[in-house]
Amino acid sequence: MQNENIESENPPVGPKTALVTIIGRPSAGKSTFLNTAAGEPVSIVSAVPQTTRNAIRGIVNTSFGQLVFVDTPGYHDSEKKMNLRMRQIVADQLNDSDLILYIIDATRSCAEEERLITQLLESHQDKIVIALNKIDAPVTKLEHVQKFIKAHLPNVGENRILQISAKNDVGINEVLKALYDMAEEGPHLYSEEFYTDQEIDFRIAEVIREQAINRLDEEVPHAVYVQIADLERRGPSKMWCRAFLCVEKESQKGIVIGKGAQMIKTIRLESINALKEIFDFKIDLDLQVRVDKNWRQRDATLNKLLK
Repeated sequence: MQNENIESENPPVGPKTALVTIIGRPSAGKSTFLNTAAGEPVSIVSAVPQTTRNAIRGIVNTSFGQLVFVDTPGYHDSEKKMNLRMRQIVADQLNDSDLILYIIDATRSCAEEERLITQLLESHQDKIVIALNKIDAPVTKLEHVQKFIKAHLPNVGENRILQISAKNDVGINEVLKALYDMAEEGPHLYSEEFYTDQEIDFRIAEVIREQAINRLDEEVPHAVYVQIADLERRGPSKMWCRAFLCVEKESQKGIVIGKGAQMIKTIRLESINALKEIFDFKIDLDLQVRVDKNWRQRDATLNKLLK
């Protein structure tokens, strides 16, 4: 994104720093906002709801200071074990954050999931900025959403309720400015050259998962996770990686491999292309498919994946 509007203003006397948790229901645009604000592909994006499974950090540095955003899983009303784990991740991040960015999809009615979120936020109203996203969509429900906010989060001032299009970089600077206005002076949490704190293996796994879920249908995207089995540097400009796309059922394995192995070949090649945009060294990818039966019901697997 472009930060000219922020950089051109007079910065505060001392740099400001804040840890900002992003919250919202699935597909509200949280990951798109983070990637646009950071100017880099920090968090994977998909039309498939509940793409984000972990607390993903993206870092924005300007002359005003440093905002460390934490993209959280979409807050979803479900009693399934994996969804309960992801809801706990959201709750934990809210308690640890300095500020909160609540993103609402302005094209959808505010129903039960939105009410669950506002219940979580009731005791945090003094540190919330609200972004009404997708305002450039052909049809929005802005009046309905604004009434909902006023009824359920009455102590959030109008100057902290902003309209944005995360996808088209509209209103992003205004959101950043509102967050900087609320942030306190303090030292940076990360060096300025960082835009995320993700480890290499996690980033590779997320890129592969993004390429997979954007090509798979129905329940299969939710049944996929990526295991990095081996990671080896082979000189200054090359890395070799063996990874497994893991699914829950034998029938799903055939879908991921595809006819004539075309699907897994496409996922592999597109993952390599996407990784070129992130790393300054080439990654050779050996990608295979493995069945990990009913992994979403097993604590040992969930403990490794959800952090």
